[in-house]
Order: sequence, then C-alpha cells, then structure tokens
Amino acid sequence: MQQKPLKIVYLTPALYMAGGVERVLTLKANYFAEQFGYDVTIILTEGKGKPLAYPLSDKIKVINLDINFEELWTCSFFKKVLVYLRKQRQYKRKLKAELMRIRPDITDSLLRREINFVSQIKDGSKKIGELHVNRSNYRNFEANDTNWLKELFAKLWMWNLITHLKQLDRFIVLTEEDKVAWTELNNVVAIHNPVSFKPVSVSSLQEKRVIAVGRYVYQKGFDLLLRAWKKVEEQCPDWELVIYGDGDRSSYEQLLGELGINTNRCHLNAPTSQIQKEYVNSSVFAVSSRFEGLSMALLEAAACGLPIVSFACPCGPRDLITDGVDGLLVEKENVDAMADSLIKVMTSPEIREAMGNAILKKAEQFKIEHIAMQWKKLFESL
Repeated sequence: MQQKPLKIVYLTPALYMAGGVERVLTLKANYFAEQFGYDVTIILTEGKGKPLAYPLSDKIKVINLDINFEELWTCSFFKKVLVYLRKQRQYKRKLKAELMRIRPDITDSLLRREINFVSQIKDGSKKIGELHVNRSNYRNFEANDTNWLKELFAKLWMWNLITHLKQLDRFIVLTEEDKVAWTELNNVVAIHNPVSFKPVSVSSLQEKRVIAVGRYVYQKGFDLLLRAWKKVEEQCPDWELVIYGDGDRSSYEQLLGELGINTNRCHLNAPTSQIQKEYVNSSVFAVSSRFEGLSMALLEAAACGLPIVSFACPCGPRDLITDGVDGLLVEKENVDAMADSLIKVMTSPEIREAMGNAILKKAEQFKIEHIAMQWKKLFESL
C-alpha cells in the first residue's frame, strides 16, 4: 500500500522580501515538494497580493492570513501594544482554524509571533521551530542603541522564548557552535543552510580582487573591513575590494573619505542579480561580520571556490572554515589581524590555489541534496 506523502506546514511572516531566510525556505520547500513528493503548505501573515521574491514550485500551497503585523511599524508605543494584542488574537484564531483543517504531520515555525501559542494548537502535528540567527544575537540591539530598559526587556524576552522552545518537539539551529549555547534545552538539532545555487563555473583565483557581500548594517562589520583595507591597499595597490549589498551606504562612503582609501580600487555596490559571476571574477572572499547565523554569502563563495578570510565571529564561520586549510579565521574585530590575513592570501597564488581546492571539497557538504536528507531524517524520526 502506498504511503501518504508527508504533510508539512511552514509558518513565516512573508515571502515578498528578498532575504536569506526567504531564500532558504523557498529552496527547501521546493526540494521537498519536487524531490520527496511532500505535501507542503506555507502560511504567511504579511504581504497579501505582493509577488514572491523567489520562484516557488506550483506544487506548494501558499495561504496568506493577511494579519498585517507590519502596521505596527507606524504606530505610537501605546497604540502598538493594543494593535499587537488584537492582531495576535486574530492570528491565533486564524492559524488554529487552518491547522485543524489541513491536519499536517509537521508544523515548522520560523519562530516569529506564533511561537507563543503554536504548541497549544492540538491539530495532531509535531511542532518544530528553526532559528536563522545565533542565540547571543537574537533580538540584538545595535551597539549604540541599548539601555538598561532594553537589556531588561531582552532578558525577559529570552526567558519567555526558552519556555516556549521547551514545548517544541525539535528546535533546529544552523551551527554546532550555536547548538551548545542553548544549555536549558534538550531538543536542539543543528542543520546547516544549503548553498542557494549550483555554480556554473568556479574562480580561477587569478583576478586581483577581494569580494564581500551583505547588508550595509552594523552586524556585517564593513566599517572594520574598510579600516583593514586601508592597511591592505598600501601593500597591495594593484588589488581591488568590491562589496555588494542592500541598505544605506552613506556612512561607509563617508568612512572611505575619512580613511583616504583609493575609491578607484574600492567599490561599495548595491545588490546584483549576477552575484555568482562576481564571485567567479574574484579571488578572495572577506567576512568582517560581528556575528552571523550561517551566512548564505559564505556558502555561495565557498561553492565558487574562493578562499575565505573571516573573523571568527559567533556563529557560522567555524562550522565551514578549517583555519589554514580552506581559509583563515581571524580574531573577531581585530582589524590589523584581518589586514595581515588578507595580505597573506592575496600575495600567495599557491595559498589561494590550495585553499580554493579545499573549500570546494568542503562546499559539497552544503549542497541541497545533502541538507535535504538531514531534514528528511528529522521529519521521519518524528
């Protein structure tokens, strides 16, 4: 007798934004529906009527509950509380109705607003949650945007989160490094993100070009990278640095001027749809992040055969990079050490070639085929 396909429901706010979480969810859901024949439904709360950022298999059902929590962004503090409570009640009611109707085998929350009540919905499904940032930087405030009240809120918030995470059948994090941080829990599993594309070619490592990719935000540490680059360009004036990412570049452009960096050899770019081509036309990938989940860009660069020079920030780089073999891990936020490590790789074609070959082998582990099998094993064990 043929078994019924596994029925999986994903809960996430939106799929109209072109972010890493959206890309990974789309990639996994497509693979599960197309290759494993799973019955996949994605339930959203935001972006009704907006086009999806990434193509989704027509075998996947998308339900938008149209709660519109994004309305909270425009409310005053006191109004925000009232609107939030009303929308949360509405979300709980609508989500419960859908889960009771669908009767999934697995309900997978991307740990947004439903984490407060999803385990209480008795639809017969196993409840799992997946987190795409590391513990120490979940609900992270910018360095210049914290005070005792926010710190107290963050502590209470984490206590509340732990209480709800304990009720899940499994809690999935991105790295082994982050897994050990959740000491209060005994239901934690680490499964990496998959590489988001199959590279059509790999870098020849001949171009005198360093690349970095990410949003122009404090987390990504491009201010630290530019300070390191100031030292690098003095020793390697024939190399260039290119950065690609979303967000406001003005403070970084200002820093370029203050540091006196040669703007003919250092380019701060907007995102590109041709990012694979940019990796292949570069020879070193730089990661200057203050913290990470597991950077999609890091995996993409590895798949294109780029040696990686990265701060050993929490969490992610240590799960991919073996220091001195396929890249260099640098003491976090140490600008001089970052500069020296970049120079070491940039000035030695032999080191680049050895590291490039090693990172290509490592990247094999992050192919969607391998990652999907880990998820399959997890789903079936539940």
